[in-house]
Amino acid sequence: MSQTRSLRLGVNIDHVATVRNARGGAYPDPLRAAKLAEEAGADGITAHLREDRRHISDADIDGLMAGLTVPLNFEMAATPEMQAIALRHKPHAVCIVPEKREERTTEGGLEVAREENRLAHFIAPLREAGCRVSIFIAADAKQIEAAHRIGAEVIELHTGAYCDAHAEGHFEARDRELASLREMSAYAHSLGLEVHAGHGLTYDTVKPIAAFPEVRELNIGHFLIGEAIFRGLVPAIAEMRRLMDEARG
Repeated sequence: MSQTRSLRLGVNIDHVATVRNARGGAYPDPLRAAKLAEEAGADGITAHLREDRRHISDADIDGLMAGLTVPLNFEMAATPEMQAIALRHKPHAVCIVPEKREERTTEGGLEVAREENRLAHFIAPLREAGCRVSIFIAADAKQIEAAHRIGAEVIELHTGAYCDAHAEGHFEARDRELASLREMSAYAHSLGLEVHAGHGLTYDTVKPIAAFPEVRELNIGHFLIGEAIFRGLVPAIAEMRRLMDEARG
């Protein structure tokens, strides 16, 4: 797929591994899903190697690095173990995310402002190794400024609160979240950061985010894997790609 698109789609294949791990076997294979995603219009693949290995495994990362022809976005917590894995593989991109064992999914953005010194030292070797470092944060000026100061090249704005408000019918809250995401996308761009967005996006919520001119990439996973049960992975991703392109106009 072309890397020159104004808005890229990264497909997160974590929950293909979740289904596989439910039976403890080798099927379905996340690498096969990644290759189908590329066929369907994905510009990159995202995979989150969690501390507890609840879905993606170390072997999955090995396979993705060896088998992908599109970039891998390696999501990880800011721990020495994950840093060592990233430095061994040197993926195209590393996205630093908050992680708690008890959470079902990533519940919020990384607290960069409070851990600025530690995170600056943490990402420096990753940047030196040639990885593009992204920080997953809330749409908050303080966090964006801190991400900029520590040397991140990219921020990924957490769209979960916007998507949750839409799903629950809280439309005033949804519109407030959308306005904040719009404003902070523009602010981050003005600082020279590349802006990505993701978490919880669906066919119903993607277009307003995709329309932000500063956003360069959306990362979408759980919804697409769920939708694939009903329409197949390639058609599910192709429809998301169509909506993104339509929103970009």
